[in-house]
Amino acid sequence: MMPPCMLLLVNTPFWHHAHKAFATKAGMLWNNALTVEISITMPALTLATLRTGEIATIVSIHAEEALHQRLLALGFRSGKHIELIRKASFSGPLQVRIGTTDILLRRNEAAKIKVCKT
Repeated sequence: MMPPCMLLLVNTPFWHHAHKAFATKAGMLWNNALTVEISITMPALTLATLRTGEIATIVSIHAEEALHQRLLALGFRSGKHIELIRKASFSGPLQVRIGTTDILLRRNEAAKIKVCKT
């Protein structure tokens, strides 16, 4: 099952009349496949905005190269489920769980990880 915040691209054959052109908003089609793009708008969520106990799916990581590589090494990948275990007070670190591994992250690092609630 696809998470509700993903982009769906559908290709459907457009066979109506042989050797005729059809006018569309995008231009002319010559019996080619018509691409339909459906985008579901969801509010932008980051790992830092989740509440304790919520589970989400990682959508993307927008961080500088060194942090991105470190997060990949720790198991942060698009499509992985992540659970927020607890938040420390006074803007302290977040404890998250990926699979059976618990990891502590700074809030500014967690803010660079886009998620979608499941």
